[in-house]
Amino acid sequence: MSDSGRNRPPHRPLYTTDERARRDASMWTVVQGVLAPLQFAVFLISLILVVRFVTTRVGLEAATTSIVIKTGFLYAIMITGAVWEKVVFGQFLFAPAFFWEDVFSFVVIALHSWYLWALFSGGYTVDHQMAIALAAYAAYAVNATQFLLKLRHARLDQTT
Repeated sequence: MSDSGRNRPPHRPLYTTDERARRDASMWTVVQGVLAPLQFAVFLISLILVVRFVTTRVGLEAATTSIVIKTGFLYAIMITGAVWEKVVFGQFLFAPAFFWEDVFSFVVIALHSWYLWALFSGGYTVDHQMAIALAAYAAYAVNATQFLLKLRHARLDQTT
């Protein structure tokens, strides 16, 4: 007999009953549900434009504009997400259920903010700016995956 199940900690649902009720009743859940796929769509478009510029040297203005727009969506989803966490969990960020996603979100925000600094300070070459943007996008892809896995976890909890 395998003892793989005996050494596991007990499964803790992502939300308590009260947290789930607050989540379902909050307008911020809808806001997050709208912003997240919009941000992902902007990310994909921007990624294509950035890669196009990096590989062909065509479309710098479009790539740059798309990164700035993507960063705006990131800031919006982070601010509204913090409000959502406050409503659902009673604290603006780092609720235990989303602690590591929030930690990594700050890495993503730092990289996007660094890109803006690089763009507007004039102290970075275009190649350095694009490298920062691509690093920010790689971090965003990891963070988006974290949140998608949490969403899956929450859905699986609802079915049990």
